[in-house]
Amino acid sequence: MIRSRIGILLLCLTSTFILNNCAKKVLSEERLADQVSDSESITGKSNYINSPFLTAGDRVYMVGHQNGTFPDLGWHVAGEMGGIWDHPIKLLDGFTASITIDNQSICLNQADTFVNYPYANKHIFTSGLKDIKAERFQFVPDGKEAVVIEYSFTNTGSENKLLTFDFNAYTDLRPVWLGEKTNMVDAADFASWNENSKSWMAKDSLNEWYVTFGSETEAQKHQQNKKSCDYKPQGKGCQASLIYEISLEPNTSKSISIVIAGSYKSESNAKETFAAVKQNASKLLEEKKKRYAGLAEKTKLTIPDKDLEQAFRWVKYNTDWLVRDVPEVGRGLSAGAPDYPWWFGVDSEYSLQGLITTGRKDLVYQSIDNIFKLSEKANGNGRIVHEVSTNGVVFNPGNVNETPQFAILIWTVYRWTGDKEFLKKYYPTIKKGLEWLLKENDKDGNLLPDGFGMMEIHGMNSEMIDVAAYTQKAFSVASEMAKEMGENQLAEKYKNISGQIRQKVNQDFWVADNNSFADFIGTTKQAIHLIDDAIIRADTLKKPWAVEELRASKNRLSKLPGDKKQGFVVHHNWVVNTPMEMGIADSAKAISALNTATKFINPFGVFVTGIDRDESAGKDESSAAVNKKVFNYTGAVMTLPTGVLAISENNYGRPDEALNYLKRMTKSFSYALPGSIYEVSPDYGMMSQAWNIYSYAVPIVTQFFGINPIASTKTIFISPQMPSTWNEANLENILVGDNEIDIKYTKTKSSINLDLTQTKENWKLKIAFPQNKYTNWIVNGKEIKPKSVGKSDFIEVTGKAISLKLNKTL
Repeated sequence: MIRSRIGILLLCLTSTFILNNCAKKVLSEERLADQVSDSESITGKSNYINSPFLTAGDRVYMVGHQNGTFPDLGWHVAGEMGGIWDHPIKLLDGFTASITIDNQSICLNQADTFVNYPYANKHIFTSGLKDIKAERFQFVPDGKEAVVIEYSFTNTGSENKLLTFDFNAYTDLRPVWLGEKTNMVDAADFASWNENSKSWMAKDSLNEWYVTFGSETEAQKHQQNKKSCDYKPQGKGCQASLIYEISLEPNTSKSISIVIAGSYKSESNAKETFAAVKQNASKLLEEKKKRYAGLAEKTKLTIPDKDLEQAFRWVKYNTDWLVRDVPEVGRGLSAGAPDYPWWFGVDSEYSLQGLITTGRKDLVYQSIDNIFKLSEKANGNGRIVHEVSTNGVVFNPGNVNETPQFAILIWTVYRWTGDKEFLKKYYPTIKKGLEWLLKENDKDGNLLPDGFGMMEIHGMNSEMIDVAAYTQKAFSVASEMAKEMGENQLAEKYKNISGQIRQKVNQDFWVADNNSFADFIGTTKQAIHLIDDAIIRADTLKKPWAVEELRASKNRLSKLPGDKKQGFVVHHNWVVNTPMEMGIADSAKAISALNTATKFINPFGVFVTGIDRDESAGKDESSAAVNKKVFNYTGAVMTLPTGVLAISENNYGRPDEALNYLKRMTKSFSYALPGSIYEVSPDYGMMSQAWNIYSYAVPIVTQFFGINPIASTKTIFISPQMPSTWNEANLENILVGDNEIDIKYTKTKSSINLDLTQTKENWKLKIAFPQNKYTNWIVNGKEIKPKSVGKSDFIEVTGKAISLKLNKTL
């Protein structure tokens, strides 16, 4: 509603002072953008204004460039991964907007500023607009197949302005990647004007795919095939426009909200969504704002390092950006935007382990159930799928590592929830999966499955180190599951297998000459073939140190029998750190391997493939990948390998080294897209990546704060292992089962103070610190003698509020 300018004028006339100040006041309608003014936001960098952004929603999302344009982008479906998607179809390639003043048309395609909110974003246009400021604000309502775009125009001059606003939408009703596998055939779109709703409706000529757009503000004109801003997207879509005449007095502003809604099922669905969102946009925005405020409060971190604190908070938001809901197929966490907007087994298996620590039980359960159902349908033998498009088509039925990692995920979630029915549901699949793992993939019967793991390098499908490490952990946790299910004999069998594999990892995979675990175990002939390929790669990338090392290895191996089987270090792939990530490496080997790992890092993190390391690694922070023309992961530094090393360092009592890796990852935060961390550091690949939550939440929540629950027994183990620079650290609203706990950690020169509160006073808190490090333990003012187990001293307490003080041994 427009404020009463008459009332304001009367107030202004009461004094010259007020009059002078009133003249500067901008009078405007109530805007959607005003509803977010009190929310956290991050402004983007000017040098990344021509790079992607994401307006996120679980049903619909929008991808364009921060400058306000929608160029053809992405590679999975070449040039089609941007625009507005309503999986499993696309709605629009994008839209253009222009304003005409005094017969001069200005395209709103070069925003000066991009602002990102946790749940919305905004483009600000000032350049080329004399005495006019234009803003574009947008959000996607939860659970709706629609996006809301609000344009606001402000007259910053002293004269009246009459402008024409032209909004042009470019449809592209086309199927998702692998659509042809389910007979989704793209055809030309056609549009028609709906006089009753004053909106455009477009349909694919062969399919019941629809997109409609319009506004509560009635357009003065509407037309098709109008040239606009030289925008020529690819595809079989059509174009339609809405045209408005806007009169602006000095220091006033007006806004127009446009709703774009779609359906891959029926015209009536698209119309119903359009009408509901148009009528309730403000309410829907407020609901989304409130929900995101709740995400911020769950597992709320307060630490001295404010950059890391902010990154952790936004990673929780980033994860929510990637929820993909296609009711006919499933709902769950997708992998990344814009090229991986569908579901992956392994990405979920990492991400959900972090997500459960941040209170997102709902999303964790939905995502697991989705992967489970897709895997059962595709495989039915316990094998977990790798990649599934949103039309339900399985691209890869599963790499070998994904099946054991599913077991690890289920046990981790069970420990946090204590939900026995949850465990019962997935336990049979885990048993089938472990049988498949060794029966179908371990031809020589040595308990080390053969096949591709995380490294999808040609030829890297023998006995891989990550597959071995995750298989060991899977049998270990499956043993615990079997006990829970009363299958004690099977529990012993699994325990025995896990023990044997652990021994093999530490003996057969260890390569003493390299102070590293092997990339793989294979024959000399296999290794030489991989070395030849690696030499070509290293030489092409101009890595002379790697070429020299690889040639020396080849010369050494050429003297060995071709069929000799052993562990080989060829690529220095990040997966050599998985034995430390799983905590199964012997301590001496672990420390040696972790020290070796520091050779394969740069300021942003860990190289995926070590031989891609530059000689400047660890020194040069200026290089960025934004100008690469061909998409590939060669030379990539990624957050997952970096997070794995942070977890690994913590597992062996080195939190300062773990923090160092977290700081490296955090240098990529807001580097290109404000509020997000790219998949490839600092600015390449996916602009938002699901598994970042694993790389942050596991080191911080379960290791620095040391929270490791067994919710089924109403027990929470707490063993803080803080970086030396953290004298104060708080973690609030941590959800464990039906309990919620807060932890406040304070360190002085002479003591450690731990203040704990929980909502369920009968839950047991087992608090542990390194053995013999503290002279006395004082709980709520009374000294308690701790018990000793292994290398730790611990106490067991209950109650809603516990204050623990430990005096250091001098």
